[in-house]
Amino acid sequence: MLHWVRALIICAALAVVACSSNEPTPARESTPAPPSEVQVRAAAAAPASTRPRIVFLGDSLTAGYGLEVEQSVPSLVQKHLDAEGYKYEVVNAGVSGDTSAGGLRRLEWSLDGNVRILVVELGANDGLRGLPVAEMKQNLKTIVQTAKKRGIGVLLTGMEAPPNYGAAYTSEFRRVFGDLASEERVAFMPFYLYEVAGIPTLNIADGIHPNPAGARIVEANLWRSLKPLVEKQPR
Repeated sequence: MLHWVRALIICAALAVVACSSNEPTPARESTPAPPSEVQVRAAAAAPASTRPRIVFLGDSLTAGYGLEVEQSVPSLVQKHLDAEGYKYEVVNAGVSGDTSAGGLRRLEWSLDGNVRILVVELGANDGLRGLPVAEMKQNLKTIVQTAKKRGIGVLLTGMEAPPNYGAAYTSEFRRVFGDLASEERVAFMPFYLYEVAGIPTLNIADGIHPNPAGARIVEANLWRSLKPLVEKQPR
């Protein structure tokens, strides 16, 4: 955790600017541009497959900021599913700069189609901006409850806030995810960037977003939480 919070202190200002979904910073030539909300919506709506869907609702960490499309965590999960014979279509509904409120606003169209599982990776930008923790929890709770009411399995992933807002804020922020997973009885991955955060060799130049090697570690850790949900569905 210490590696993670140190990285956030150094890169918080850069991350907020670089990941803004309203006015995205032009990507450097070596860094692929993250998909816009319009592109994500089009991908979610496209009838690319009749297979049941696993939707990743998230921010730049889901979108794969700084990575090629096939290197993003959702794409790696798709490869994992295919290799093990699971007939799912993975939808990457990650939008760079999104807060929990942004994810909630686009939840309805993100759940279009035959969605069986929803992976919720939101909150990093709430923490970077010091947004109210209670509001974040309510947004996430609404997302989770909406999915559950539709019979969709949910995997909630946890996040850490930078320490510059004080110990009380970071502690409250951290508790939200575990508390919500327990209250709603959904699958839980305590820290999305576990074993990757703050490690220079596993992140791109901004120090926050995983590079291809880091994304593979995130996917491997996430798979352990996702697999039980997948196994509940028929192959």
